[in-house]
Amino acid sequence: MRRVLLALLLVCILVVPVLTAQAQGDSPSQVVTYVVQPGDNLFRISLRFQVPVATIQQYNNIANPNLIFVGQVLRIPTSGVGPAVPTPTTAPNQPTPTPPPAGGTTYTVQPGDNLSRIAARFGVTVQAIVQLNGIANPNLIYVGQVLKIPGGGTGPVPTPNPGNPGPVPTGFSLGGQIQDLNSNTQQVLKVSKMTWVKRQVSSGDGNGVALIQQAKGAGFKILLSVIGDKNRVLDGNYQNEYANYVGSLAKAGADAIEVWNEMNIDREWPTGQINPASYVTLLSKAHAAIKAANASTLVITGAPAPTGAEGAFGLAKVWNDDRYYAGMAAAGAARFADCIGVHYNEGIVSPSQTAGDPRGNYPTRYFTTMLNRALASFPGKTACFTELGFLSPQGYGPLPSGFEWAVNTTAAQQAQWLGEAVVRSRQSGRVTLLIVFNIDFTTYGADPQAGFAIIRPGNVCIACSALAAAMP
Repeated sequence: MRRVLLALLLVCILVVPVLTAQAQGDSPSQVVTYVVQPGDNLFRISLRFQVPVATIQQYNNIANPNLIFVGQVLRIPTSGVGPAVPTPTTAPNQPTPTPPPAGGTTYTVQPGDNLSRIAARFGVTVQAIVQLNGIANPNLIYVGQVLKIPGGGTGPVPTPNPGNPGPVPTGFSLGGQIQDLNSNTQQVLKVSKMTWVKRQVSSGDGNGVALIQQAKGAGFKILLSVIGDKNRVLDGNYQNEYANYVGSLAKAGADAIEVWNEMNIDREWPTGQINPASYVTLLSKAHAAIKAANASTLVITGAPAPTGAEGAFGLAKVWNDDRYYAGMAAAGAARFADCIGVHYNEGIVSPSQTAGDPRGNYPTRYFTTMLNRALASFPGKTACFTELGFLSPQGYGPLPSGFEWAVNTTAAQQAQWLGEAVVRSRQSGRVTLLIVFNIDFTTYGADPQAGFAIIRPGNVCIACSALAAAMP
């Protein structure tokens, strides 16, 4: 988890207006998504949906109404403005290219494409396409452009039948993210009625199988959050390596795998290349490998960082999580995931509240609106909170710069709110898994991870009883 970046994003949220459907009182059913097509402009889109241009600007934080791009996913509010003309809510079907022969092939650029995505589809590198086509700017291609694809690639990686995403997870489970599965941590997990542990590993980490065996030996199910090299993630060959690695974890018995982490920020993705369609390419390969190795392993999407800071930093640095979720959905993420990953880690009020945060009513500050925000674009899917926690400085001293928002949260409130979050998740029927962040972290510096831990100074667990009471 990148808490230092989160702190910076929270500061920026303070000056960002509330732009989501939930914040304006609309329900998810009253907001549709639309993928910008060649020849579109905001005026034409507004006529199609019978919604003012200014409203579309506001909902999508568009500073310049004359600047939108092909493949961009727009949220369109439809309540109170008359019926919307039916439009596609997903990107247009793209032709499935055949594996490039020894002499290469050609490909016509489709809406939403970029060179990284095209390279991944054909199992070649971006640089190879750039050189073969004499492309001066690899970030500038256009719909309808015919590209030469060099031969010698691996060809597209097979993906599952788009109509068969696998069984829908049922029930509710509770777990915690840990650093060390020692006897003390095991006792805290069991007293809290947690049956899952979460560990984070990097692609290729040889310790992954051992972590699975350790968790199983102690009687726990295990979720592995698998990150990797952000500088290589858009390379098709690296994506294939990543898919093979997560497939090996599934074969070794991993109960769930989270594919990447906080893909909407440039700390986890190349700057200027943040694109949910590119992420779905990686997700589809990982899903195919995982299910081929172990059909019962849950595939969880990476959870975007909850933020509204794109207006302050720009889309090259960060996408708001709701925009990113909508983009994932438009690119077909639902076909390659059993569960939608969610993070909630900035709360300083009870999960039962939907207003009253002294910092303002931005929707990521509240448990209910954060859950709605994540699932709005994924009807029929459930959420998996792969990180849910409340920060308390009690017993540690002053919070570092950027985290002052949690200064008044006590350990008792942390315990109470975690229990409430579990009850609300379990009763909602919309959450499959909730991972408490965290159980036993000890770092308390620029990134005060220990302040989120339920094992408090003096080896006391105030939250254990609240969590146990929240479970049947």
